[in-house]
This record gives sequence, C-alpha cells and structure tokens, in this order.
Amino acid sequence: MWAAELEDLFLRVGGRFSRVEPRRRMRDYVRGLLGPVGRKNGWQLAEFAGRHTPDGLQRLLAGSRWDPDEIRDDLQKYVAEKLGRPDGVLIIDDTGFLKKGTTSAGVQRQYSGTAGRTENCQIGVFAAYATSRGRALVDRELYLPKSWTSDPDRCRAARIPEDRTFATKGELARGLVLRALASDLPIGWVTADSAYGQEWGFRRMLEESGVGYVLAVPKSQQVKSLAGIWRMDQLIAEAPDDVWQRLSCGDGAKGPRLFDWAAAQLPVMDFFDGDEPTHRRWVLARRSIKRPDEVAYYLAYGPTAVTVAELVRIAGSRWAIEECFQAAKNECGLDEYEVRRYVGWYRHITLAMLAHAFLAAMAAAAIERGSEETTRPTSRPSPWQKSADSWQLAGQRQLPNTAYAFTR
Repeated sequence: MWAAELEDLFLRVGGRFSRVEPRRRMRDYVRGLLGPVGRKNGWQLAEFAGRHTPDGLQRLLAGSRWDPDEIRDDLQKYVAEKLGRPDGVLIIDDTGFLKKGTTSAGVQRQYSGTAGRTENCQIGVFAAYATSRGRALVDRELYLPKSWTSDPDRCRAARIPEDRTFATKGELARGLVLRALASDLPIGWVTADSAYGQEWGFRRMLEESGVGYVLAVPKSQQVKSLAGIWRMDQLIAEAPDDVWQRLSCGDGAKGPRLFDWAAAQLPVMDFFDGDEPTHRRWVLARRSIKRPDEVAYYLAYGPTAVTVAELVRIAGSRWAIEECFQAAKNECGLDEYEVRRYVGWYRHITLAMLAHAFLAAMAAAAIERGSEETTRPTSRPSPWQKSADSWQLAGQRQLPNTAYAFTR
C-alpha cells in the first residue's frame, strides 16, 4: 500500500517538472527523505538512490527549472483530501535552522525558539493543518532580516528575488493564512502563539476572513470592556473561583493534558443595523494544576454557539505544529539541507514537507483501517460544558469590579 500511495503522490506532482530527469531526481530525493538514511544530506541521499555523486540531486535544488510553490499547492490539495475536516485548524509558528557562516539566505544571529537562545540561524515561518485524522505542514516562508533586505549585493549573491522586501514574521504569517484560506483545505479555526496573537492586524484579518481563532497573547495584552481597559492578567485575576473548570486540551504522551480553564465573553462593541451578532470575542486563561501561578492567556473569536470546551480544544491543537516540526526534522530531513541560496531553501523544505505529508496520510489510513475492526466507544459530553451557567456582560448580572461574563 505504501508503494502504491507514494507512486500516486509522485504522479500528482510529476507534471510540475517539464523534463524526465528532474522528475526522476525528485522521486529519488523524496524516497531518500523517507528512507533509512542516517543524515539526509546530498551524499547520503545520492548513495541511497544508487547515484555515484550528489551532483544530480544538487542540481534539482539549485539549477533545475521547477516552481516549489506549485508543489506546495499540490501538497495542500493532498492534505485536504487525506486529512481534511470542516473543523480543521490552521496553526502558525516559526522554527529555527542552525547554520554556520554568513552566506545562507536569511542567516544571522537571532533568537531561535527551537534552540531557546540567540544563535546563528535561519528562521522559517510555517503553517500546519490539523484535524482528528492527523496533522501536516502545508506552507512555509523564509524570514529575511533587515540586515539582508537592506543589502542588495548580499541578496543578489543568495539569488533572493529583487521584489522580495522586508516583511515581519507577522506579515509572513498573514500571507500563509490567506493562501491557506484560498486553498482546498477546509479551515474552521486558526491558532498561533503570542508572537502572532498579540498583533491586532493579524486578529483583524482573521475576523474579516470569517474564520475563528484562539490565539495566545502575553499577560500584558490590553483588553477593552464596557468598564474600561484591562490588562489580561488583571482581568483574569478578577475571575470568581468557581469559574475555573478542569478540562483536557487534548491527549499527550501521558494521557489527557488537563488544566484549569476560565473563559469570558467580551462585549459586542460594534452593531450593524440592529442585527444580532453571529460571532463573539472571548478571553481565555489556562492555569497549571500543579503550579497555579503559571497561567497562559488567549484571545478568541468564534460563532456565538461555540462552547468553552471547543475553544480549549483549539488552544490545545497548537502543539500539533511542534509535533510536525519534530517529525519532519527527525524523519524527513527538514533541517538537514546543505543549500545556501534562497530557491534551494524553498525547494528542499517543500519536498521535505511533501514527504512528511505522505507519512501523515499513511498514519491516518492505518488508524482508519484499525478503527473499522473495532467498535467505536460512545462519546459523552463533559458535564462541565454548561453554557447556560454564565454571568452576562454588563446586562443580566453585573459582577463586582468587572463588566465581563465568565462562562463556565
């Protein structure tokens, strides 16, 4: 089955190569990324493919004429078909690629969340897609610091297109989201960490696109209410004790990831012709059970009927992209490239994402085959999901010192 599925994937993307030889090299490259190769660099991939030198595979990344964005589009269609669900979640995050020297496109000393410190590295901003069927990386952009975009000679040497100007990671993320929303991927929600969630423009773009979100924000995030402007941590500190409820935001390696959660609907500030709003904004907080002083904060936006449990599920799905990074690096050589030029980065990363998407599709198919042989347990809603037990915002019931409705 694996061989047939991989051949089908090659047929999907094969038309993006106008000549036979680059098409064969692409197949060898992806097979090597999927194969038992110790370090997935040019020499070892070539050896696995039975080639005497890595020259052909290097030409695939550096000299052949093909567009990695077209492969990305095919990848998104493939993921939509194999993993798609109407409530799919698009996840935005960045990851670092440690590099030596100064010539690799976009490299400089900069903070890498992957390393947890400032390192000489490249930064890629990625989008992952996650559903109950699985998760896969579906888009990517290379972050170019101003030290690069302000130096035309350096950009020319790395073959960076002349029209590529400086863009913040948040601006790159907006492009990823808009492309994904225009693709075949069925997307109900977007989630990201505080580096993206704190940007008003990013949240506004999602609302204007009609997609729900649960975005992490820093504790200093300011939130407007009918009672004034509050810092997020001050607002959550006002929550009554019995607001907090224990919910799982997904299963981890050791079982359900349980935290205490509190949620509050924000007041509707804008009305249009007296119509009832179809969507509402929320604030959300996650508190550690063992260390109650560790609290994470979120802003959310979704349909008026959304439950707290659903918002918690979306918040928890953000970890899926970390799992994608780990799997794509460990199993598909995402970070083991030896290219320095701009187009080479996009080509290697895209083919590694294609290999990872194939593994995700195979894992989903195996799970579905296994489920057909067993009886599915009857799901039971959590007794904590009681949307009727709520304090309303500046209306039905006024709480002391706040105009928010903390919903249980």
